[in-house]
Amino acid sequence: MKSAVENLNPTRVKLNVEVPLAELQPGIDAAYKSISEQIQVPGFRKGKVPNQLIDQRVGRGYVIETAVNESLNGFYQQAMTENELTPISRPEVEINELPGLEKNAEGELKFTIEVDIRPEVDLPDYAGIEVTVDAAEASDEDVAASLDELRGRFGTLKSVDRPAATDDFLTIDMAATVDGEEVDSAADLSYQIGSGTMLEGLDEAVTGLSADEDAIFETTLAGGEHSGQEAQVKVVVKAVKERELPEANDEFAQLASEFDTIDELKADLAKQAAEAKVTEQGVQARDLVLDKLVEMIEVPVPDSIVDEQVEQHFSQGQHSEGDEHDTEEHRAEVRANASRAFQNEIILDAIAEKEEVGVEQSELIDYIVQTASQYGMDPNQFAQMLDGAGQVPMIVGEVRRRKALAKVLEVAAVTDSEGEKVDLSSFVKPQGEEEAGAESSASSASSASSASSASADSAE
Repeated sequence: MKSAVENLNPTRVKLNVEVPLAELQPGIDAAYKSISEQIQVPGFRKGKVPNQLIDQRVGRGYVIETAVNESLNGFYQQAMTENELTPISRPEVEINELPGLEKNAEGELKFTIEVDIRPEVDLPDYAGIEVTVDAAEASDEDVAASLDELRGRFGTLKSVDRPAATDDFLTIDMAATVDGEEVDSAADLSYQIGSGTMLEGLDEAVTGLSADEDAIFETTLAGGEHSGQEAQVKVVVKAVKERELPEANDEFAQLASEFDTIDELKADLAKQAAEAKVTEQGVQARDLVLDKLVEMIEVPVPDSIVDEQVEQHFSQGQHSEGDEHDTEEHRAEVRANASRAFQNEIILDAIAEKEEVGVEQSELIDYIVQTASQYGMDPNQFAQMLDGAGQVPMIVGEVRRRKALAKVLEVAAVTDSEGEKVDLSSFVKPQGEEEAGAESSASSASSASSASSASADSAE
C-alpha cells in the first residue's frame, strides 16, 4: 500500500491511498465466503457456493465493493500510522478506482481521505512564567465567618413576630395563575429568603411580610408543563422564623468538633482559613498560567471540532431552535469556549508528553471519587458508569493534563498584588505524593480501581 499526504491547512489533510489488488485479495476471499453463507443456490450447501456462481448471482462488482467496505478501515488506520497522523474527526472517504471488477483483471484500489488531524505545537520555555495573584491573608473576619457557619449547622429555628428579612426562614403557600387560570399550587413550603432556590421575584415579594400576610408578583415559571410562561404568583406567609445560633463556648467546641475548648477550635479554623487562601491563590495562579500558555503558543483550531461542540451543546434538550437561549451571542460564547478548551487540551497534552507525565491508578481513583461526590453519586457506581460508557481513557487524559499544568505551575514565578513571592508548594504537590486519606478513598472505590487499572497502566 502507498499513501501520500497533502496538507490542506494546519489541521486538515488529504491522503491519496493506493492498494494493490494482492493486498485487497484477503478481503475479497472473505467477501466470497460471507456471501456464500448468505445466498441459497440449488445443489450447494450454504458456505459452499463456488465463486463463479456468486459472480453470476450477485455480480463481481458487489463482491469487490463488499471487500472494500470491510477492508477500508484497516487501510485507513494503516495510512494514518505510516504518516504519523492523529485523526480528531470522522474521515471523509472517496473511492476513485476499484480493482479486479472483471475476472483476472488487475488494477488497484485508489481512494482519498480528508480528515482533521491533531495539530503539532512548538512549546516555548515555560519555566519561570510570571503571574500575579491577589494578596491573601486569613483575617479575624474569615475565622469569625467560618465559626458562624459552623454554629449555623447546629442552630435551631424559632418563630418570630416581625416582618420577614433576608436570611429568615419562611413557611409559605404559593399558587400560580396564567391568563387568570390556576396552573400550579403548593402548600407548607420551606424557604430561606435570599437563597434564590425558588421563583425569581419571590425574595422581593416576601421581604417585609409578617405571618398571615400575602403578596402577588409576576414571574417566569421554571418547571412543569408551563415552564417559560409568564405567570402571576400569590404567596402567603404562614410563619417567619430566624435561626438561633448556639453560643460559641467550650461546650459548643466539644459538640461541634474534636476540640475541648473554643480557643482550640478557633485556632484550627484560622489554620483552615489560611489554607483556603493558599488554595484560592493556587487556583488563580493556575488559571493565569494557562492563560499565559495560550498567549504564548499558537494552536490552530479545526472548525469542524468547534461546530460539533456547538451543535452538541444546543441539542441536549434544554436548547432547541428558536428558544430564547439559542441566540447568536450564546452561540458565539459556546464557540469561544469550545475553541479555548481545544487549545488547552492540545497545549497540556504536548507538555505532558515533554515532561513524560503518567497517571497512576491511585490518582485516577482519587479523581473519580472526587468527581462522583460532586454529582452526589456512589464512587463505585460512577466508576462502573464511566467504564460502561468507555469514558475511562477520557478521564485518564484529564488527570494527565492537570498534572502537566501542575508541572508548569511548579516552575512559575508567582507573586501577589503587593509584590510578595507566593509559596504554592502546599497547593502543587510533588509528583507521586498522595494526600493523607487517599488510601481510604481508594478502598471506598474498589470498582473504580478495576475500571481504571488498564487505562492507567497504558498512560504510564
